[in-house]
Formats: sequence, C-alpha cells, structure tokens
Amino acid sequence: MTSTDVTQEAEGSQPGGYAAARLRLLTEGTRSGPPRRRALAGLTDDWLADLFGAGTGGQAGVSLVAVGGYGRGELSPRSDLDLLLLHDGRDDKAVAALADRLWYPVWDLGLDLDHSVRTPQQARKTAAEDLKVQLGLLDARHLAGDLGLTASLRTTVLADWRNQAPKRLPELRDLCAERAERQGELQFLLEPDLKEARGGLRDATALRAVAASWLADAPREGLAEARRRLLDVRDALHLATGRATDRLALQEQDQVAAELGLLDADALLRQVYEAARVISYAGDVTWREVGRVLRSRSVRPRLRAMMNGGKPVAERSPLAEGVVEQDGEVVLARTARPERDPGLPLRAAAAAAQAGLPLSLHAVRRLAATARPLPTPWPAEAREQLVTLLGSGRPTVQVWEALEAEGLVTRLLPDWERVRCRPQRNAVHLWTVDRHLIETAVRAAGFTRRVHRPDLLLVAALLHDIGKGWPGDHSVAGETIARDVATRIGFDRADAAVLATLVRHHLLLVETATRRDLDDPATVRAVAEAVGTEHTLELLHALTEADALATGPAAWSSWRGSLVADLVKRVAGVLAGEPQAEPAAAAPTAEQERLAVEAFRTGGPVLALRAQTEPPADSAGADASPADGPEPLGVELLIAVPDQAGVLPAVAGVLALHRLTVRTAELRSLPLPDGVDGSVLLLDWRVAAQYGSLPQAARLRADLVRALDGTLDIAARLAERDAAHPRRRGVEPPPPRVTVAPAASRLATVIEVRAQDAPGLLFRLGRALEAAGVRVRSAHVSTLGANAVDAFYVTRGEGVPLPGDEAASVARGLEESLRA
Repeated sequence: MTSTDVTQEAEGSQPGGYAAARLRLLTEGTRSGPPRRRALAGLTDDWLADLFGAGTGGQAGVSLVAVGGYGRGELSPRSDLDLLLLHDGRDDKAVAALADRLWYPVWDLGLDLDHSVRTPQQARKTAAEDLKVQLGLLDARHLAGDLGLTASLRTTVLADWRNQAPKRLPELRDLCAERAERQGELQFLLEPDLKEARGGLRDATALRAVAASWLADAPREGLAEARRRLLDVRDALHLATGRATDRLALQEQDQVAAELGLLDADALLRQVYEAARVISYAGDVTWREVGRVLRSRSVRPRLRAMMNGGKPVAERSPLAEGVVEQDGEVVLARTARPERDPGLPLRAAAAAAQAGLPLSLHAVRRLAATARPLPTPWPAEAREQLVTLLGSGRPTVQVWEALEAEGLVTRLLPDWERVRCRPQRNAVHLWTVDRHLIETAVRAAGFTRRVHRPDLLLVAALLHDIGKGWPGDHSVAGETIARDVATRIGFDRADAAVLATLVRHHLLLVETATRRDLDDPATVRAVAEAVGTEHTLELLHALTEADALATGPAAWSSWRGSLVADLVKRVAGVLAGEPQAEPAAAAPTAEQERLAVEAFRTGGPVLALRAQTEPPADSAGADASPADGPEPLGVELLIAVPDQAGVLPAVAGVLALHRLTVRTAELRSLPLPDGVDGSVLLLDWRVAAQYGSLPQAARLRADLVRALDGTLDIAARLAERDAAHPRRRGVEPPPPRVTVAPAASRLATVIEVRAQDAPGLLFRLGRALEAAGVRVRSAHVSTLGANAVDAFYVTRGEGVPLPGDEAASVARGLEESLRA
C-alpha cells in the first residue's frame, strides 16, 4: 500500500478531516492553555484510534500507546507525536502493515513523529538500557487496541522504575546536570530553551519521574502552575513561528507576549523566569532529598538496627539561637518559636550561609507561615544577621533562593519585588537584576578586608541596582530607595547618606575612567565632589569592582581595573588636600621624540608596537589566583605622522581592516626638537586583536601610507568585507545617540557617542569629525558587549573648546552620520 492510498483511506474515515479540525482548533480564539492542549490531544486521540481501527481488521494482541509529552496530553500546536505500537509478537508482518497505516498519514500532514514498534519485553529491555525511553514510558497512555497489553506494560515499567530507583535516580540527576551545563539556566537567559534549559519542561518531567519512584517527592506548591506557564508560552511560540521550536528567540518575544495577552517582551520573560525559578528550586530540594534517602539506605541494616530500635538517630548540632544542623541541612530547633522571634528568619539564613548548608524546605515554610514582621527600624541584631548573610560568599546564593521561594525576601525588603526576576536586555549581563544584586554581594564579600566598613559595602552591593524597577535613571531612583531601606533596617542618618551616595554613583568610577581624560583636573575634581570623603571613595572602588565582576566577563578586565585604580589614586589625592596642578604638555619620551623626528624626516608615518601585560597591583578580583599569571592589557601602538588632515579616520580605518579593537586613543601635536621647524601628530593608542595574532608593524604602516595618500579606499574595503560576511538577522538595535557632556572639561568639548558596536565604527566617527572641522584632542573608547560608548575631547583648530551651538551642531552631525 502506498503513502497516498493510506492517506486517502484515513481522510475518508474522518468527516471533515483531522487536518481541518486541527486547524480550526488552533485558530479559534476561545480556547488556549490547558483546555486547548487537552482538546488537541483528544482530537488526535480520536483520529489515531480511527486509523488504528481501520488498519487492524480485527487483529488481536496489539495496541497503540501515547508516550512522553503526548502521553501526558500536553500537545502544543507543533509538538511531535510520541507513539508506541505495542504487540505480542505473534504476527510481525501484520504489525508492520498496521504501522504503515498509522505513520504515513501523520507524515503526510507534516507532523513530527517519534515512533517505535515493540513487544512488551522489547520495550522493557530498551527502557532498562535507555533512561530517556524509560522516562517516556512512565507517561504511557492507552489510545486504542488491546487495553490489557497497555496496562500490563504500564504496571511492569512502573514496577521496574521503583525497584531500580536507587540506581536510576542518580543517573537521572546526572542527566539533568549535564543538560543544565550545556543549555544554561532558563531563569537568566535572554533567548532561553523552554524545554532543555535548567528549570525548563524537561526538569519538570524529571521531577514527575522522581515522584513516581516513591523514593522522594518534589515540593508541589506552585510547581503545576509553573509548568503550565511554560507550556502556555511554548504554545504561543509555536503559533507565532509556525515551527516546532522551544527556543524563545528575541525577535519573536513581542509576538509571543501579544499572543498571551502580556504587555511586552519583558513581561513575558519575567513570567518565564518566575516559572523556571519555581522548577529549579523544586529540583534543588528534590535532589537533596534523593541524596539523603540514598545515603540513609546505604547504611548497613545491622547498624540501623542498633540505633533506636531500627530507626537512625538524627544528630542535631546547634548553629545559632533556635537554629540547628540536621542531616546536612539547617532546620529550626525544637524549642524555636518563630511567632515570638521576628529575627529568626535572618538568623537562620545567616547561620546556614556561614555553615555553607542549605535551609531545609520545612524550616523556610514554617518561617514564612509563622514569623512576625520585624519592627521598623530593625533591631541591631537583625541588621547584623543580614550583613552576615550577605558576607558569606557563594553559599549566600542558595540560602537567598530559599528565602525567595517562600516570599521572605520581599517581606523583609518590599522594594525587592520590582527587581525580582526582572530581565536585563544587555548581552553584557549574565543575570536578572535580582540575581545580579546577590552576585555583587558575593563578589563584595571577597573585598571586605579592603574597606573600613564592610557592612556598608555589602548592603550597597545588595541595593546598587534596586532602582531598575522604576522608570528613569536607575541610579537616581536607587538613591532614594537606598536611603529609605537603610533607615528602615536601622542604619543611622550618616550611614544612610553614605549608602545613598554609593548607589547614586555606583557607575561613576568606571564610566569616568573609561570615558574621560584623567589628566584633566576638571575630571578628577568632579569625581571628588561627587564622592565627598576618602572612606566613601574606598567603598565605591570596591563596589565598582564587585559590580563589574558580577555583571559578566565583558564588564571587567585588568585594563579597566588599571584605569579605575588610576582615577581612584588621583581622586584620593584631591580629597586628602594634595595640590592639583593644571595639566601641562607632557614632555615627549625619548622614544616618542625619536619617532617624531623620523616621521618628519621621512614624510610618512612611523609605528611602534609594545605589549602591555602588567596588571594593576590592587585590582585582583575575588577569584584571582597567582597561578593565573598577568592578564594582557593589550598592545600600545605609537604612531607619529606629519601633521595633516584625515589622520584619525585613516588610522582607525586601517586598524579596523586588520581587525584590531581600539581601547583608548590619544592624539596630540608634538613640537619637534630645537632647530627643526614643524610639528608631528603623535597617536598613543592601546589596541587588541579581535582574534588571532597582531599584524606586523610593517603591514600596518604600509596600509596607513596608502590610506593617507588616498590609494587605499578604506570605506570600500570595509563594505566589501561586510558584504562577504553578512550579519545574522537579529533584533533591531536602538538608534545611536550623540550628546555633549556639559562642564566635563575646561580644556575641550566632550562629545559622547553611544551606538551599536560594529567594525569600522571609529573610522566612521573619525570621518564625521574631520568633516565637521574639529580637532580631536583625545578619544576614550569603551565596548560593553554589543554597545560602544566613546567619548571625544574636541577643540577648534586653535585648541579652544567649541561654543555651545557649534558643539550641538557637531553632535547632531555625528548622530546623522551613524543613522545613515
């Protein structure tokens, strides 16, 4: 029988056809979520049952079984059908013909099919060899045929699963851990896989399998709802894309959000993250319980019989008032009275973090259900316990997650609700806002020996981005929130003011160090005025590094650390009352003078490359190790060229052609030694290879000569390269923004550029500045993920700042050139 014959027979047995009924179900707006999934599963059940009935011809000893997601009745619009044709082995030829009558209609409708044909013995053997097959059979559901055959298989598979649980559950745990390592954590990903990532649908299915083993069970509160939310999102994703995909790509999130009636993509991600967090926490608790049970079973029966009439005695070790350790977890003492002790939740959390142990589920739930709220302001002991919790390093994370799971964090800190599970649409950030705050506290815990007030550092780390839950500048909003929170938890007015200052200016050091001229006294004075005191500067320095390290690899490096340390040293001098001299033209070094003379003599560019590998002495991170060795700071590129127009775009273009990233750039006119008339432009830049090794200086010089004399068309070469390697389609980046920084310098006008980073961006900016007729005194280039944040110190030809209207005109011209 051909595929066409099978399909025509199938359609003939279905009035109106399954395909048409399926389409109506998926396009009608009256049903969604679980009702639609149940209806789609029921419709598919009836269709397959009819196909089965038409193909058996009264054949006995065979049944059709749904397994996996279809077995659970969780059919999303583009889900594959997991089917098992079960038979008793008496007539293989007839079974093969029946399989054709079942599989071909499914394929011809374009549906994905995961199918197998087995006897019960074969199914049982395959399940014993393949854990994924066994998991699918745990959800086996009878569709048609011999019910007894299906029921017998279900009974046997469940019995095998329960008997083999001590062996198979560790295997399942390892499978989940390996998948999490490969796919990441659903609750933090901007483009998560709803099924495979940690906290996704596969983990929820694994928890069902653990429950089916009768060895342990997952926390049930909220778990079914979290699973339903992820399934609803997957349904909407299938309808929006028309594809069987579990990857929630950025470009589809707005459409999926609209399908679900949500405000926007951020609301969608937040809902996804909340669901994933519930599943992840349930998994943590469940796998701990599995480990505990398996350890208990490994104790020899005779030894167990010697203890308390066959029951092992649970050893309880005191950790704090009302808090004890039992069986590897932190639990409440028998005498604990949470309803009379409002400080107990923080005391238990701090004790758990200090001991590096998890808080037990029962303890957290009891605290959430019975503990009284803390008075305002908090007692000193409660504030100290919060600081202890935050200063415990990595163990803080799991304890904080336990408090979060039962709503204790938002009860202690109501402002936390606005940042909980809030996504950060910036590839530099690894975490949601709330997890980033905890990660910053973890990093700050490693810096507490560097500051005189560790408590203020840790609380500032916890609060520095708290304003991201509010509209406008999060630093401004966070300043007010931090002051209120500090007062509520019992800090005095002076300490609250310091915390507010730290939150308001938590980006000040890194932004100034990477975007401003540190030799300009106005730059250093502005930072000193904002910070106020040496102690606050000390705290801000540590907070800056902790914040950057907790953001992601792109946010911190030895190079950034050296710039920040240099700025801090200069600001500390101002705050200590040291005299600050006005900048004078720095005398050229011997090497610079040699390059300048050679450039003047030859009439062309002269280059020198020098590696910079020394890390700053005081910028080692919390995880730094002497074995790591020095981190390269890039390569210093010195270029001397006779003073002429077009040098900046020419150099930037040549570097772009050679795939070199510019980290800092300084340009100045260098007078020649006595007896030599004329001047030479000196460019002192720090560059790094995007990948591969650095090009030779001779190649750079040859291309630069051609760029300066007009024989190398840089714009055309960059365009050819872009055309040869087109960029992947993605989310449309926000438009570029160019502004004039007010009062940033008395010596020059500072123009800030924020744009999507791209090869040749600095070349385009240099051309636009040349076209505007301004001179670039120095450039400070910073790249964070896909975002370029550059600052240019520009003057008129005679070396004075631009008037306000002219500066605004130059900024507009730059912005227009980037939009073109």
